[in-house]
Amino acid sequence: MLIGILSDSHGQFLAVRQAMRLFDRLGVTQVIHCGDIGGVEVFDELVGRPCIFVWGNMDLPDSGLFAYLRTVGIQPPNAVPFRLSLDGKTFAVFHGHEHGFNRAITTLDVDYILHGHTHVARDDRRGQTRIINPGALHGARRKTIATLDTAKDELTFHRVGSR
Repeated sequence: MLIGILSDSHGQFLAVRQAMRLFDRLGVTQVIHCGDIGGVEVFDELVGRPCIFVWGNMDLPDSGLFAYLRTVGIQPPNAVPFRLSLDGKTFAVFHGHEHGFNRAITTLDVDYILHGHTHVARDDRRGQTRIINPGALHGARRKTIATLDTAKDELTFHRVGSR
């Protein structure tokens, strides 16, 4: 399974559009957004794709946004970390600002921890857990996203845009 991972779009829907086009070309079958989405326009780019997301510290969900998400079929997260299983692998998705995040990355028994917040791409391991930050689509010198091939445990960072 090829998973597309992005974070910290902060409303930059054109960068998200470029990311989705790249994900489509690569054959991504699941998209995970690690928070700081930044607005309805970004969600518009995610509509029609299997998508999981978490709220970031800059996201301000309100009743109107929840109503919009229901109409377009995007399910808001019910907990942080958002836990899921894909292709026989276990995931915990954070934004990275949450209280207890640093402790969680050393104690959770999952295959992958995905997060954003720092705007810095990351790929490291703590024991059997691989910790991944795809980088950011806003506020980063190099705008990056990532793909994860779960069958091969292969992570690739991709640059988006010209900067």
